[in-house]
Amino acid sequence: MNSLTREGAVTNAPADDYEAERLGNVRPSAWRNPDPAPRYDLVILGGGTAGLTAAAVARERGASVALIEPRLLGGTCLNTGCVPSKALIHSARIFAELRDANRYGTADVGPVQVDFASVMERMRGIRARISRGDAASRLAAMGTDVFFASARFTAADSLHVGGTELKFDKALVATGAQPLVPAIPGLAECGFLTSDTVFDQTSLPERIVVIGGGPLGCEMAQALCRFGARTTIVQNWPLFLPREERDAAQILSGAFARDGLEVRLNTRVVDIRMDGERRIAELLSDDNRSTLEFDAILTGTGRSPRVEGMDLELAGIEYDGRRGVHVDDCLRTSNPRIFAAGDVCLAHRFNDTARASARLAVANALDGANERWSELVIPWCTYTDPEIAHVGMYVRQAREKGIGVRTFTVPMHTVDRAITDGHDEGFVKIHVRDGTAEILGATIVARHAGEMISEITLAMVAKLGLDKLSRVIHPYPTRSEAIRMAADAFVRSERGPAVTRKLRD
Repeated sequence: MNSLTREGAVTNAPADDYEAERLGNVRPSAWRNPDPAPRYDLVILGGGTAGLTAAAVARERGASVALIEPRLLGGTCLNTGCVPSKALIHSARIFAELRDANRYGTADVGPVQVDFASVMERMRGIRARISRGDAASRLAAMGTDVFFASARFTAADSLHVGGTELKFDKALVATGAQPLVPAIPGLAECGFLTSDTVFDQTSLPERIVVIGGGPLGCEMAQALCRFGARTTIVQNWPLFLPREERDAAQILSGAFARDGLEVRLNTRVVDIRMDGERRIAELLSDDNRSTLEFDAILTGTGRSPRVEGMDLELAGIEYDGRRGVHVDDCLRTSNPRIFAAGDVCLAHRFNDTARASARLAVANALDGANERWSELVIPWCTYTDPEIAHVGMYVRQAREKGIGVRTFTVPMHTVDRAITDGHDEGFVKIHVRDGTAEILGATIVARHAGEMISEITLAMVAKLGLDKLSRVIHPYPTRSEAIRMAADAFVRSERGPAVTRKLRD
């Protein structure tokens, strides 16, 4: 049976063997915090992706490390983010393929029945398996002192952990972020889901409203729709995925329509009320009001950094509730002995950026390095179907900086592997600095775009021009041939003027 948390979020966490294994790894019930060392080389606040990565990197350097986690090791990624969401997205994609199986030559298989409880059980099994890598016992075996407790700074080089004082030479704040819940009258009273509670569900709502058209909202809305829920995204902006290129979002819009997913743009949920057993959302679009009846509502409006309750002020750490902990380009806080990493301080709140920032912060904190965050090349991907992956600059950003741009685009419907698989929507679009082969950025919209973007990211990190990618031999047929085709187009464009000049001479 569903129940409400103190904040109104709906939770229905099952108690099965998979959950017992996960919790036994990431928050053992019989765990006893160790006796602290007199002083640690590095104390880490937060046991999510950034904190776990930092602990491993610091121990590799021979540093004495204490890691403090008040909730669950593994953080958002393992427990309520990347791992469970991608497990659900994969299941949803399979169901979508089954419903469309006649395209591939099958006889009529009839209506596809979704066993949502089994879908969620599969997810819990995957999450439990992956949790073994984040287990407290594994950290302890590697020499990290793990404390399950809340932490509060008491000075620039000390903090209290469950009543015990820890002294440190350097510290890292990696407390992550939490779901941002919109202030809508009636939301708490009716109950709602967040990214922290949606994966506890075992029954599929018949009708669900998803508030927010960002990556989280779009990913979960499409998955729930494919499971059979009548799903509506309500987005306050005139477009969803506002950061991405418009043609990318337009392709995804068409995919949503084919799935039966409704999107209401320029629309806000202004009130939620109960009418007997009926849950009703009142919507406002410009000056037009309408109502929408639903069985569940999921807030996907983003996440806010966890900065409260640690007495950061006593350590001289500047922060605010929107940006989180303030850091410089070396991820150093206003206290020079304390650094920060991951969602608590970064604008890009991804698992990969959490790992990268932790490595950078540890190198700067323990080795006295001067590695800079702004020098990293950061890709990201929205795992809808098709996926939307991006790295580097958008054209609009380059133009704002006065940089001339040439763009080379290959539609996926010209790529043989996309055609043979029957998924030929999307494109590869690569931007280069005008007059050079320097890659400034790229967007890929395709099945498995998240895998494809790494080739371009590597080229940018290694400072390989787009012409070099033309010389890379790709297995045939693969979707990544689209990258080579874009590079070929660049090479042809460079040869054209040279050939013309030679003919004139």
